[in-house]
Amino acid sequence: MNAEIIAIGTELLLGATIDTNSAYLARQLAAAGVSLFRKTVVGDNEERIAATINEALGRADLVICTGGLGPTVDDMTRAAAARAFGVPLEFRDDLMAQVAARFAAMNRPMSESNRLQAYVPSTARAIENPRGTAPAFLVEDARGTVICLPGVPHEMRWLFEHAVLPYLQHERGVSDIILVRTLHAVGLGESVIGERIADLMQLANPTVGISAKQAQYELRISAWAASQAEAEALIAPVAAAIRERLGEAVLGDVPLLAPVGRLLTRSGASLALY
Repeated sequence: MNAEIIAIGTELLLGATIDTNSAYLARQLAAAGVSLFRKTVVGDNEERIAATINEALGRADLVICTGGLGPTVDDMTRAAAARAFGVPLEFRDDLMAQVAARFAAMNRPMSESNRLQAYVPSTARAIENPRGTAPAFLVEDARGTVICLPGVPHEMRWLFEHAVLPYLQHERGVSDIILVRTLHAVGLGESVIGERIADLMQLANPTVGISAKQAQYELRISAWAASQAEAEALIAPVAAAIRERLGEAVLGDVPLLAPVGRLLTRSGASLALY
C-alpha cells in the first residue's frame, strides 16, 4: 500500500506552527509496512485542499489528512473532501450528539458554530473522537481512501492508534513492516561516504540513505518485509558491508553524543557548550 500525508493549515504553511503530526504519521505508517510517497502542506483554502486530495489520490492508495476539522470558518477540510469526492456535505445527528456529549463532559457550553463539526461528506464513514470535539471521517471510492483526522496532536495520535491502524490491518490487510536501522559515522565527508557505498545506495530493498546531523552522518538502512526477522535478515549484510567499507568512521547504531557522554562520565569530567 502506498500513502501520502496532507497537513492542512495556513499556520503550518507559513511556519508559525511546526508540523509534528506528519513526522508521527510517517513513523507509524513505516512501522505498519505502508510506503509513504509524499508529504504535502496546504493552507486553509477549500479549492486548494480539494485539488491536493485529488492529486494525491492519483498517486496513492491511502491519503491521510490532518487539520481543518474545527468549528471556525477557516476549517475547510470537510468541505474540501466533499468537493474532492463530488458529494455534498451531510449533517448527522449522531455526530452532533457526540460533539454535545464532549462539551457536557468538559462542563463547557457549546457554541452554535460547533454544529459545523457534525457535517461530513455524504459518503463518509464517521470516526468518533473521544479525545476532542472534532469527529474524524473516512471516504473511499475507486481511486483510494482518504482519512481526515483532527490536527490536535494528542487527538490525532489516539485516533490513528485506535481507529486508523485497526482499519488498515483488519480491512485493508496491511500486515508487512518497514524496519529502519541507523548507523552513525564521523570523520569522513558525505561525498567520500557516498562514493564508498554508491552501489549499496542503488539497492531497492533494503534502501540506503545518508543525511547530515550534528557533525556526523546518519546512514539509514530501510527494509520492507513480512516480519521483523525477515527485515533484519535483509538489513544485516548491508550494515556489515557499510561497516567494512567505512571502517572506524562508523560509530555504530548510537549517535556521537552517546559514547562521548560515557567517556566523560567514566573520567568524572564535564563539558560546557556555548
